[in-house]
Amino acid sequence: MKNFYVCPIALMTLAFFAGSCKKYSSGSAASVNSRKIRFQLYSSQDFSNNTYTIKFSIFIKDKDQPLYDSAFAPMLIKDLPDANHKLVVEKYISGYNDSDLVAGFTYEIENVGFSWYIDTAKAGNPLKVIDYDFH
Repeated sequence: MKNFYVCPIALMTLAFFAGSCKKYSSGSAASVNSRKIRFQLYSSQDFSNNTYTIKFSIFIKDKDQPLYDSAFAPMLIKDLPDANHKLVVEKYISGYNDSDLVAGFTYEIENVGFSWYIDTAKAGNPLKVIDYDFH
């Protein structure tokens, strides 16, 4: 009698999970109707003696609202990586293929001040690389 109930339950479970899978014909789920923005942070200057703390944030906005923002852990300026060891963050933004987006870095140096680096990701461009060489 147990086998009689186990078989239909197993078949229903299999059908449930098989039916819930989505397959994308052109790559991953992230590539469907989305754009990728890659943030790259590094420095080509030697800051090995600079012990000030710096706080970086990255952001993406459309004309009306922020779409993404994230802060990096504070670090010493002397610890910024060189061009061969860039800090890289990739973010997919869905549903904004027809809009120009603004993206970039903001940073604050302890007891010095606040500044930024801003770039534009044009509508229809599937990949925007924001390559920031901190000086």
